[in-house]
Amino acid sequence: MGRVRALTTLDSAYAGSRAINAHHGRTYYLATRLLPPSRRPAVHALYGFARVADEIVDNPGVDPAGELLALERALNDAFDGGATGHPVLLALADTVRHWDIDRDLFSVFLNSMRMDLTVTDYANLDELAEYTHGSAGVIGLMLLPVLGTVSPDAAPYAAALGEAFQLTNFLRDVGEDLDRGRVYLPADHLAAFGVDRERLTWARMNGPDRAIRRAVAHFAAMAHAGYRAAEPGIALLDPVSRPCVATAARLYRAILDEIAAAGYDVLTRRAVVPAGRKASVVVPGVARCVLARLRGTQ
Repeated sequence: MGRVRALTTLDSAYAGSRAINAHHGRTYYLATRLLPPSRRPAVHALYGFARVADEIVDNPGVDPAGELLALERALNDAFDGGATGHPVLLALADTVRHWDIDRDLFSVFLNSMRMDLTVTDYANLDELAEYTHGSAGVIGLMLLPVLGTVSPDAAPYAAALGEAFQLTNFLRDVGEDLDRGRVYLPADHLAAFGVDRERLTWARMNGPDRAIRRAVAHFAAMAHAGYRAAEPGIALLDPVSRPCVATAARLYRAILDEIAAAGYDVLTRRAVVPAGRKASVVVPGVARCVLARLRGTQ
């Protein structure tokens, strides 16, 4: 009876993580549906944990640093087999054990989350790279054991794709991040176009000028370059996982297309990929997914 109850609790924990993913990460969740069913819960658990940490820093309470520390301690207890009352951590600990994910990656991720509590600007790409590696690159590395690989060379590509996703998020969310007091786009690149925080703040209320639009276009080009650099890594994944990752990359690149279509205005509007465009990306992905699974059974 105890084992049945434990399984029910674990199933509920995974279901909760899935609900978080479906609600907060719709593009990501849509691509995840192309994975074999046995692999999806692990992705939901990883996403759910990242979202819990992200909420602490994006919507801080009285003591966000203390909350992050408590989360890390609870996570380590869960990893060591201790009891946890947090369903996301229960699902995550099970995922880490089942897929043999490197626990150290979670410390790197949480260190980046702590940066959000104190760092409000990045002087250059090198400074930003530390943050994007911890907040996004390591997510790609966490996912690799779940996705499966056919080559040990997949890791750098997985990290690069996560970082391209993150730069896309930075561009889509410039206005919202500015409202939180943060500017992720590196100051030296912005300055090359005559843009600084003061100019961005003015444009948040009045709309972007030509200089800001040019700067955003520059960063969009950098994001596209990131996707191109990461693309060879998709072929290094387990064939049944390739349609999921390829579709996720196309969906995120579509966000960049919407930003371009809006004249690179990321300060008074938030780029959203229309449902029809998403369907045009996902449907071919479904076909590739079915074909990959059929080949896997032969």
